[in-house]
Amino acid sequence: MSTFAAAPTALIVHAHPEPHSFSTAQMTTAARTLRAAGYRVDVLDLYSEAWAPALTREEFAPVEGGHFKPQAEQMRAVRDGTLDAGVKAHLDRLLAAELLVLSFPMWWFSLPAVLKGWVDRVFVMGAVFGGDHGFFDEAALAGKRAMLLFTTGGPSESFRPDGAFGPMDDFLFHIHRGMLEFVGFRVLDPVVTYGPARMTDPERAAALDAVGESVALIAADLQTAAR
Repeated sequence: MSTFAAAPTALIVHAHPEPHSFSTAQMTTAARTLRAAGYRVDVLDLYSEAWAPALTREEFAPVEGGHFKPQAEQMRAVRDGTLDAGVKAHLDRLLAAELLVLSFPMWWFSLPAVLKGWVDRVFVMGAVFGGDHGFFDEAALAGKRAMLLFTTGGPSESFRPDGAFGPMDDFLFHIHRGMLEFVGFRVLDPVVTYGPARMTDPERAAALDAVGESVALIAADLQTAAR
């Protein structure tokens, strides 16, 4: 009797408040491309879900000992099975995915607050890293892949070593190394559209085609590596 491998899952966590933005169109293009490549695509739209980004003590009440230590409370909630239901649902979707895509507009050279808050709350200590898990190659998500899909306000030449802002890699280090690699992900090259607000409609259409091509190449490379 023949058996068939289950389709791999890609979780796209999207953070843009405008459903008709280029960033959202870019995310939709990536999702469509991944589905065409054989992925089951799970999209978390943080703004449409009204995701609450703040990690607060009320999420863990009553706090053990009265003194709020967020990571200690996360570990206790994992141990006791008392994680916030919304956090647990997102955590389960994260753990089920072979590929994580963070989709966002770059604001202040970093993640939008709602997406950083998703990381704060869902990269749960004791479930994703730390506790029974280690860090980096020993963390719970080791062996999985992650990538950034984002837009910028400035043009590409501004993010070169001699540009007005400096090299893009400098801005991505804290995300790539400090968030994604820290919990075990192997980080793939980002897919970036520079300055779509300054483009004409035909240029934006061409940029979306380029996003699709880049994501298709990434999917093909992952399929080759999995064989």
